[in-house]
Amino acid sequence: MKTHSHALCHIFAAMHPSSSATLQAIRYKKGSLQILNQLLLPFESIYEDVLGVNDGHTAIKTMKVRGAPAIAIVAALSLAVELFQLQPHSSHIVSAASAYDYIHSQLEFLKTSRPTAVNLFDAAGKLNALATKTAAESNATGSSVVDAVVAAAEAMLDADIADNKNIGNFGAEFILKNVGGSESVKVLTHCNTGSLATAGWGTALGIVRQLHASQTLQHCYCTETRPYNQGSRLTAYELVYEKIPSTLVTDSMVSALLRQERIAAIVVGADRVASNGDTANKIGTYQLAITARHHGVLFIVAAPSTSVDLNIASGDDIPIEERAAIEVVQIRGQTVEDEAGVKENAGGETTTTTVQIAANGIGVWNPAFDVTPASLISAIVTEKGVVVKAPGSDVFDMKGFLSSH
Repeated sequence: MKTHSHALCHIFAAMHPSSSATLQAIRYKKGSLQILNQLLLPFESIYEDVLGVNDGHTAIKTMKVRGAPAIAIVAALSLAVELFQLQPHSSHIVSAASAYDYIHSQLEFLKTSRPTAVNLFDAAGKLNALATKTAAESNATGSSVVDAVVAAAEAMLDADIADNKNIGNFGAEFILKNVGGSESVKVLTHCNTGSLATAGWGTALGIVRQLHASQTLQHCYCTETRPYNQGSRLTAYELVYEKIPSTLVTDSMVSALLRQERIAAIVVGADRVASNGDTANKIGTYQLAITARHHGVLFIVAAPSTSVDLNIASGDDIPIEERAAIEVVQIRGQTVEDEAGVKENAGGETTTTTVQIAANGIGVWNPAFDVTPASLISAIVTEKGVVVKAPGSDVFDMKGFLSSH
């Protein structure tokens, strides 16, 4: 199923937000899933229907939806929508065994959309295990297996929001405790880790939101985050939407910023955390950790426990996705005539275009993520609490922390 050919798109003005507290990247009700197409932000805000697993896979792979938690939620809910639509009629799910086979196959397909984000694999593993268990029950039917999986997928949506709020509270408390507790702080964040990257509220940006809500945030700096500009397109959009005091900087300006401004912490998200705390996150994170260490600034990773992969000993074992060269050598933006006016087409809609910004024929290396060693990370904030290293250790004991919380 092709999303654009089948879906109704819901359009609203990008920079004239509603009164809701945070942006909503995922809209779900039983049998219906819509995502905010993040490729079009910040110039257009369009919700697109996700009609099933094929649409979910495409949305994730093309980065219409991104952010490790949101990827997992959209994958799970795309399956839930498909199962709900199939349930009354399809021979694929008429028996418990056939329902399990179908669910397993679709989950395996969804896992191929983005290889680095462990949350996707965690969600798929949990849903597959539930389908296995339910199908093995003595009175199991196709409907009972489907109903269990759909309910579990829906529960993941609610759980992610609650986890984000806890991460925000723990992270804000940790930062304030480490800078004296009473003064307002300046922080910097990278990529996009807010409500657009999760089911709502956010991880690293959730910490920023909590500081702002408690009136202890003086200013937030966000990086442009080349080459896909998630910082300038998405994080800046969220910060403006919520009227959080903020400034955009390019990735190459951060060291100069840390030297000039008193930044309390750099807060970032994570796509996968190894059992020793090594963290894979958006490309550019590693260099931020290095400059944070040089300038004596806290470097904090914010991630739900579902981002922790205890099967991986260190960052050396984390697969790093490499993406197309076109993302580096071309860029999409709004067409402008001058600093005072925006060019519009005959229909009155904002005009956007893609332009080449690099020499034709140049080779390109485009890893989507890098790995920050645990030795450069001050703390890892989860929904269960803040993980710190034992005195004298350069690594985290993620397994020990999670087993005791």
